[in-house]
Amino acid sequence: MPAPNSPKTRLPPRKRITSAKARSAAEIHEIFSRFRQARPEPKGELDYVNAFTLLVAVVLSAQATDAGVNKATKRLFSLADTPQKMLALGEEQVRELIRTIGLYRTKAKNVIALCEKLIAEFGGEVPTSREALESLPGVGRKTANVVLNIAFGEITHAVDTHVFRVSNRLRIAPGKNVLQVELGLEKAVPPEFGRHAHHWLILHGRYTCKALRPLCETCVVADLCDSPDKRVA
Repeated sequence: MPAPNSPKTRLPPRKRITSAKARSAAEIHEIFSRFRQARPEPKGELDYVNAFTLLVAVVLSAQATDAGVNKATKRLFSLADTPQKMLALGEEQVRELIRTIGLYRTKAKNVIALCEKLIAEFGGEVPTSREALESLPGVGRKTANVVLNIAFGEITHAVDTHVFRVSNRLRIAPGKNVLQVELGLEKAVPPEFGRHAHHWLILHGRYTCKALRPLCETCVVADLCDSPDKRVA
């Protein structure tokens, strides 16, 4: 009988686990064509009145719902729609106005700090570069992408949980982390759809391709989906 570690009894190496293969360019084009047909002009669901209030709303939306943020910012933005006015309110009043939002204490502190930096370093204006945006307190890559896309019309892909889920389920840009998905979307999404792509993905994930019980029966791309999460009637 051969020894346990002899070549004849050694187990074969495990297969390397890889991400799902991305769809073809033609299939991705068809997916976004259907998204566009269903929602020709998709919009973000955060309320704002200018680039500054958009920036603040996105900062406040971390780990919170858009509806919850909108409820709190309705009063906040009526009082302060510029960095100068927000600073005049002060951290304590900002904190009270947004106290219904999760992590409101930290977020109030970040809002005041980013206002101070906007005034000190950017003339009170929201900067138009990713690097400058990410230098602001409370602003990460996703927030910067949202502001660049909505306020300044750049083609960016802000990857939240909805975009991450849909991109993987539909194999538009499969990835194991947020950055992989974002970079995959940059390569995969046809330029004609780039401006609205992340809105379509967010809305599809929020209202149709839900995490636990996706509404596959109403999905406009159900016939193109081969996800193991697909619910077949």
